[in-house]
Amino acid sequence: MTKAELIEKLQKGAGKDLSKRALGQLVDEVFDHIAKSVKKEKRFAYPGFGTFTLRKRAARVGRNPRTGVEIKIGASKTVAFKPAPNLKSSL
Repeated sequence: MTKAELIEKLQKGAGKDLSKRALGQLVDEVFDHIAKSVKKEKRFAYPGFGTFTLRKRAARVGRNPRTGVEIKIGASKTVAFKPAPNLKSSL
């Protein structure tokens, strides 16, 4: 599903009370707040849906698939998602 498809579904559910532009801004705000929460508090949980957590990846040695030469891959941070039991069982 794309952002545009999400906005269309929300507009159908809202009974066209809100414009697509307003819903687009709302979706952007929601995801901005989720990202800020993960960055600041290291997690964001939505009951019945799941939890987003900040994870650290250690530095490691990898290989260039074309040449086979070893390269160093630096440490990084990523976001992980763990679905809630209700969501997981409904899949």
